[in-house]
Amino acid sequence: MAKRKKAVSKARKTGARRPKRPGRMPVVRAVEAALAGIAHDIRTPLTGIVALAELLSASDLGARERGWADAIKSGADHLAQIATLLVDAVRADAKGLVIRDDPFSPRLLAGSVGEALAARAGSKSVATETVIGDLPVLVLGDVLRLRTALENLADNAVKFTGEGSIKFAAGATKAPRGRLRLTFTFTDTGIGLSPAEVKRLFKPFVQANEDVARRYGGAGLGLVFVRRIARAMGGDLTVTSKRGKGSTFTLTALVAVAEAAASGEMAARDEARPSLMVLCAEDNPYGRVVMNTVLKALGHRADFVDSGEAAVKAAARGGYDAVLMDVALPDIDGLEATRRIRALPGKAGQVPVIGISGRDSPDDERAARDAGMNFYLTKPVSPSKLAEALSLTAGTKGS
Repeated sequence: MAKRKKAVSKARKTGARRPKRPGRMPVVRAVEAALAGIAHDIRTPLTGIVALAELLSASDLGARERGWADAIKSGADHLAQIATLLVDAVRADAKGLVIRDDPFSPRLLAGSVGEALAARAGSKSVATETVIGDLPVLVLGDVLRLRTALENLADNAVKFTGEGSIKFAAGATKAPRGRLRLTFTFTDTGIGLSPAEVKRLFKPFVQANEDVARRYGGAGLGLVFVRRIARAMGGDLTVTSKRGKGSTFTLTALVAVAEAAASGEMAARDEARPSLMVLCAEDNPYGRVVMNTVLKALGHRADFVDSGEAAVKAAARGGYDAVLMDVALPDIDGLEATRRIRALPGKAGQVPVIGISGRDSPDDERAARDAGMNFYLTKPVSPSKLAEALSLTAGTKGS
């Protein structure tokens, strides 16, 4: 103790500073890394569920059975989005959300949300109505987070409506600088909220009141993240409500109108695609079975390896039109395996590589591109997305 006091006294005299204690940022990053790992593990089986449900839906089924398959796919998509939301919750604390600008159809998005809402409400005999206004064919925005936010609002509407109805409406209006403002509203006849309870809604880990927390559960985080997503996209989340009469939640987001040429690219997905010989690096046995099923259904052939080292050796032998590379592999990861493939001589080093990962941040995608990957798909990967990427790789062979 005496030595410590002398050291402190000396430090004061010399003006030396005490070593800083580890700050909160390293802790946030550690939690983010842990959540990202969990998200990856969750998305691996979800990729299989989504893929098989999509294949099942495309097979010769009756309308009722096809509806079930679509519902399974929608549920798996939603679980994957929840995993993304968990990572976003920590990431946004540290450096804010990074919003993507990907092309998507707001009309298809609204239709999908309306169908999912009807499916959820059907189990409670709650009537639903979906009204889709004049929406553009194609826009640029972060469809993953936008759908996550809308699914959360749909869940809440069903959760807090015991009887009556829920109306979902979607529309668009012009916004400054040539952009569009998408508006989505959920109006329910549920339990409603008092003015005091509305004020509590957007506080983390807080429910409207103790009775709501006890009866309906939940962590009290959903609306906090939904508002964060809306504001990151240039919009907002607002609520009007009356206790015992129901609530209306309105989410807005700004998007850019996509060029007409992009619409043509989307239509080109249905063109005939050549059969490819694909090398697939996947260490999860279940994932290999599912990927093999999907590739066969798409008309391709596949060889499978379970490590990055094995992928490099197989690619060196040649004979592949594309490589599907899981980023998370047990020995060397998919990024390092791709770098080693790119270092191979001749055509073997030029084979197109499609990265598959449970992480979806721009930094992760940038790292994949820097490693030499031609495409980067996030889990759960649907057959249609995989088919598009493989179709595009057919034009990059030997380039």
